[in-house]
Amino acid sequence: MTPPPPFGFSRSRDELRFDPALDDEPLATARAAFAQGRWSAARTLLAETGDAWDRRGHRLVVLGEGRASSTWAREWQLTEPDSPDAAALLGCSLVFRAVAGKEKPESAREACLAAAALAPADPTPWLCLLILARHTGTDDDRMRAFDQVRGRHRDHHHGHQLMAACLAERPQAPADGSQFHEVYEFAEWAAGDAPQGSPLAVLPVVAHAELYRALAAAGAEPADPAESEHWRGWRARQALKRAFDWWLEWDDRDHPRLYLDLNFLVHAQYLQGRTAEAAALFNRIGGYATRIPWAYPDRDPKKAFRAAREAVLGPGSP
Repeated sequence: MTPPPPFGFSRSRDELRFDPALDDEPLATARAAFAQGRWSAARTLLAETGDAWDRRGHRLVVLGEGRASSTWAREWQLTEPDSPDAAALLGCSLVFRAVAGKEKPESAREACLAAAALAPADPTPWLCLLILARHTGTDDDRMRAFDQVRGRHRDHHHGHQLMAACLAERPQAPADGSQFHEVYEFAEWAAGDAPQGSPLAVLPVVAHAELYRALAAAGAEPADPAESEHWRGWRARQALKRAFDWWLEWDDRDHPRLYLDLNFLVHAQYLQGRTAEAAALFNRIGGYATRIPWAYPDRDPKKAFRAAREAVLGPGSP
């Protein structure tokens, strides 16, 4: 029997979820309870996560994005004022409120620093500060937060993808050309420095997509990625080969943001016209579509994903 959809995320007939929890069902269950003010499930979930830093960051970000998350995180913290998990969730939720213009950035920053003080080894409060700095801070703020994340977990998946997005948004002199943008240097350095088999092998593909988004938003690339040469140059081919090789060698090890990587990969394969590779990836993804990169630069992600999937697998494909 098919289980009901996670609270707040309806499933369409073709099972496209676009749920930031991805395939983490315990997270979806805890989020549903947390949205209703029952924070004990989130408490248990985070306690069980321990120091699996990528999964902890993923879970705290998804929980923190909820509309009422700051209210329930405050209630939890009042009950357990020394809980690093409650403090981290409060900081994360205030960051998303600040990004939405509903909280002062300084209040969110103070909450994240307080959480960091309670758990000095945890990169998650610094990840949240990087999210905040991307929207409200300076280049120095972003680099400082990223350095703190990487200093605690050298291979941090979300931290590196966020930094790639930040760098892609920085302007560059036209004479330099987008093919030599600094975001590529960053992505290649991080992927090369990562351990063998690390998901950071996909980072150059992420960098390529983020740069397309920034260029298209500035009017320097077509709004329809299918009309852009950005996806057919040597940079795209170079990034895709290493990333696709990583996926072929992947042995189903646990990775909380795997489906996000697969969406970046299939998006790039499709735009390069590599239908055989794209078909394999679409079949692996199933219903776990993600808003990014299909929304880039300003598109309906569900329509974009469905159109690409049908172009590769045929009309009516599941």
